Amino acid sequence: MKKIIWALVLAFMLTVTARAQTTSQIFNKILADHWAQRLAENPAFAARLGYRKYDGRLAQNTAEARARRRAYNVATLARLDKINVTDLDRKSLLNYRIFRRERVMEQQGYAHPGYLFLLTNREGWHMSFAQNPSNMAFLKVADYDNYLGQLADYPRFNNENIAVLQQAVNKGYTQYCQSMKGYATSISSHIVTAVKKSVFYGPFTRFPATIPQAKRQQITRRGVALIMEKVIPAYAKFYQFYTKIYNPACRKTAGISSVKGGAAYYNYLIRKFTTTDLTAAQIHRIGLREVKRLHGEMAKIIKQVKFTGTFSEFITFLRTDPRFYAKSPGELLERAALIVKRMDGKLPQLFGVLPRTPYGIKEIPADIAQKTTAAYYMPSNGDGRTAGYYYLNTSLLNSRPLYTLEALSFHEAVPGHHLQISLQQEMAMPMFRKYADFTAFVEGWALYAEKLGLDAGFYRDPYSNFGRLSYEMWRAVRLVVDTGLHAMNWTRQQAIDYMMANTSLSRHNIVTEVDRYITWPGQALAYKIGELSISALRQKAEKTLGGKFDLLAFNDTVLKNGALPINLLQDEVNDWIRQQAPNPRTPNH
Repeated sequence: MKKIIWALVLAFMLTVTARAQTTSQIFNKILADHWAQRLAENPAFAARLGYRKYDGRLAQNTAEARARRRAYNVATLARLDKINVTDLDRKSLLNYRIFRRERVMEQQGYAHPGYLFLLTNREGWHMSFAQNPSNMAFLKVADYDNYLGQLADYPRFNNENIAVLQQAVNKGYTQYCQSMKGYATSISSHIVTAVKKSVFYGPFTRFPATIPQAKRQQITRRGVALIMEKVIPAYAKFYQFYTKIYNPACRKTAGISSVKGGAAYYNYLIRKFTTTDLTAAQIHRIGLREVKRLHGEMAKIIKQVKFTGTFSEFITFLRTDPRFYAKSPGELLERAALIVKRMDGKLPQLFGVLPRTPYGIKEIPADIAQKTTAAYYMPSNGDGRTAGYYYLNTSLLNSRPLYTLEALSFHEAVPGHHLQISLQQEMAMPMFRKYADFTAFVEGWALYAEKLGLDAGFYRDPYSNFGRLSYEMWRAVRLVVDTGLHAMNWTRQQAIDYMMANTSLSRHNIVTEVDRYITWPGQALAYKIGELSISALRQKAEKTLGGKFDLLAFNDTVLKNGALPINLLQDEVNDWIRQQAPNPRTPNH
């Protein structure tokens, strides 16, 4: 009898195992199919990752292409619905939850007019394309062939995007007038008469030694012809369309809620960017609370440096005293380089796992510098052929305070964006997760990374620590301003005034930031919401584990799965806390 029972048990276990393996195989096939489809739909992205099948092409942005992508997403969701999630192991279940959320958010997005907003006050397809020459690897003839193909394909790509903007004009989904002032220069700067002045000529000045001279000349001749006959005329065409048709039809009210369906669209953007179910009103209140808390922290530093004036007077002092500003672009770059190099030496104290991918520092290109942020990060392609880059804005030096440089550098480079994104790309996980970009996690981590400077012994200068708080205040103010603009009918001037009163940012930076929030609704909410979530998890771990709390292990736990929606991050960290303390005392809340 026992033999029969054991035989039945064994048969059942084998059946369950076989079923689980089959389910896992079906799910992995869905992931593989979707990744292949993503590469096919994004040829330039595929080329950057080393997939040569789609070389020489750019993406399609026609109604047919959008319908095709939508239909594929619907079919993918239907395939996911057939998966019995109880058959998946823990890692596969996490993959499933992440992947399904992405597909659901994509499906919900088709109900809103997001595809019509191809431009923000600092972004556009023409800008992204102009950055390609400095972000692509040019090591082989095949790399140049791919580049030449993209140059040849640009007029078609440009025309399709212009057609979408024409729809936006027809339907009343344009950007706010004041926020787009001066935007035309981002187009006209590429309409040059001398080919060597074009950013697109750059790759033909730095051939690798392995390419023979005759081949270089052949490639260069073809490139010059494409730049002059295809690319520059396409930029001229877009310039004419933008200045004559799109810009005159600009929106007259700042908030996105002023357009048809705008309120529902904004609610969708909140869910997309924060990966939470928080409402605009809730986020606004969180912002007000954080602004109040940070004012208290900043007041302590004002007292520490023995400044006797008001908060407003202290901010004016910071904005106008020349000691807080670099004298040259070179000085600003050198100071930033020294900061991140010193942080490099501290990273083993904060992390058990570090990325292999190196990073460098570059100046933000002059043609976009005055309309963009103080800095940004451009990740490696993840194929081992390129580094990550911390781009620093060296224009308008009197608006780039040195006392914020530590926080800025930690955010963009290490232990912020470069460390987190590079680690994610190097992890053994499905490809869709290597390039997942949940803004609340990615930007929340980078803001949390600014605070890690305290753990590493930085911010010893009280003015630099004030700069850190000022940057945190900047992200807290975003919660108030973004929701104010898009859900509470704030004007652009109200937003500028609120930021002027509560941050130490220069007026130039504040104006460009407010215009960013107006033209990119919801995205700015992710930073502080993400950071608050990570900080709350750390506080819970510290309180629960007491002396057993290990900061290095906590940071590794937050990063070990790459970017996650906030609820899944909470699940993973809470599991880790339970594993560290099998019978923890539940902390009081």
